[in-house]
Amino acid sequence: MCNEYRFKQSLDRLTETFGALRLPLHWAGGAPNLEPRDSIRPTDLAPILVGSAQGCELQQLRWGFARPQGGPVINFRSDGRRFPTGRCLIPADGFYKFTGDKAAPKTQKKSKWLFTAADGDLFCIAGLIRDDRFTMLTMEPGPDIAPYHNRQIVILPRAQWADWLGPSPEAVIPALPAGSLAVTQIR
Repeated sequence: MCNEYRFKQSLDRLTETFGALRLPLHWAGGAPNLEPRDSIRPTDLAPILVGSAQGCELQQLRWGFARPQGGPVINFRSDGRRFPTGRCLIPADGFYKFTGDKAAPKTQKKSKWLFTAADGDLFCIAGLIRDDRFTMLTMEPGPDIAPYHNRQIVILPRAQWADWLGPSPEAVIPALPAGSLAVTQIR
């Protein structure tokens, strides 16, 4: 399960990437300030993209669906489900996984791993919007994640970004092939 990711790309880079896919990027009001962030955590405001008649709209929403009791729903299982509405893309250039004994004393920190695209570029995570919040979809781990965790976020190949934002109710969610992600131990 993902509970921390990063996004250090500029608005210009995001606009250029989506423009190359013929998905013009727009937003309400003035240009948003997308400051580089090494850590985006649950309940933080973060940039997300939704489909629109003009291409895709950049919005800033809070991470995690609200629920009456307990913490926010930050991850949502995609296995065997269809998502005909409410889909969004969550731009990122890295995400973190933690390994180690959950029952270990707090003095023993878990290992922290940073996963990035093997080509070093930005990627998008499949997400859902409800009200003014978003959550990330998860799936069985692909070969790059399996040694570290039993679940992973759904990272969509660029060729599927437009389909995910479009009206297609049959968005197929594949695992990335081995070697798609690079991993670095942070601690």
